[in-house]
Amino acid sequence: MEIVECRAADVVLLDEFIGSPGAVSTHARRFARQQAGGSIYLLAWLDGRPVGHAEVIWDGCAAPEVRAALPGCPELNGLGVWPPRLRSRGIGGALIRRAEELARERGRTVLGLGVAADNPRAAALYARLGYRPLTDYVDRWSYEDRDGVTRACADPCTFLTKELASGPLDVKRS
Repeated sequence: MEIVECRAADVVLLDEFIGSPGAVSTHARRFARQQAGGSIYLLAWLDGRPVGHAEVIWDGCAAPEVRAALPGCPELNGLGVWPPRLRSRGIGGALIRRAEELARERGRTVLGLGVAADNPRAAALYARLGYRPLTDYVDRWSYEDRDGVTRACADPCTFLTKELASGPLDVKRS
């Protein structure tokens, strides 16, 4: 498996292998945000096809509750592994570890992510990786469906954070 930043040519493959619900590709929006410098859109590749994705949004979660609780915390958003039969095989964990590395490289000392109240499997993964609850919030988002209708979504979530080590420990040799 390989974890890389999204390239323009990858968006079409993402839409083919890991679709998105709206008329406008979620992958295209994430790639555009990356191109504008607001994020890094990471992709997991296995056997020549995309099998997972996650985006690190540098200015953080849009929810006011999260911004008030921890201003300036970058957010790991849109973590997904597809198809479902590939879940629980380390792909999500690898994407998270790469996101943490990139955050450390940018001098960030904490990384956060939201987990939906109805997703205990993801919550268990995040807890194993050291993420702890910060605050509850409602994740609000919308998309335009293929018929041109705007669909509003609201998911009860908990924002989790992890303190990032600044780098390898200095070990003095005698």
